[in-house]
Amino acid sequence: MKISPIILIVFVVSVSGCFTQKDFVAEYDFNYNAGFKRYKTYGFVENPSTDSTQFLKTIERTISSRLGSQGFRFQDEKPDLLVNYKIFYEEVKYRGYEQPNFDNWLQRQGFETVKKTEGEEEEEEKDPDKRTKEENYNNVKYTQNAGMLVIFVIDNKKGNTVWQGYTAAPFDYTSPDIQSDLTRATYRVMDQFRVLTRSF
Repeated sequence: MKISPIILIVFVVSVSGCFTQKDFVAEYDFNYNAGFKRYKTYGFVENPSTDSTQFLKTIERTISSRLGSQGFRFQDEKPDLLVNYKIFYEEVKYRGYEQPNFDNWLQRQGFETVKKTEGEEEEEEKDPDKRTKEENYNNVKYTQNAGMLVIFVIDNKKGNTVWQGYTAAPFDYTSPDIQSDLTRATYRVMDQFRVLTRSF
């Protein structure tokens, strides 16, 4: 069977495109005492970062798009939630926590969550009696990384972090793909924050 050169070129380009796409694996931690039902509005912490303004706008647009699709409204003055973020371009020691699956925990607490997309793994807890016992904060240290994006969701009234998501990845600000890398990484992190507002 003879393969057309055009089909071969299309195949090679599409396969090489798959290899150049970075796969951002996101992790998260959350506060068991957060009042997720109360939150309806969000705003951004003024970021004193030295990163390019365009990078910050890319991250904020992606976060806004995701939160907006979940029913949250942007509010400049006294929002319920403040969102902050930080890009680390080099290896960083970061402490996270080993906790129950956020979706399952929210549903047990009576919260509505974003539906999982087709193909996503369901992480069901095997032992229902362990649920309350697992509500603790077991430290996990992340040191094997070449960079990281961290997003903090803060209860504006109480001033404490109620959720944080992060993905370890090398971010090269000189790369022509930095904007798309930041968009994909931000979306993957925010995709773990599946809380819907009551008004949604």
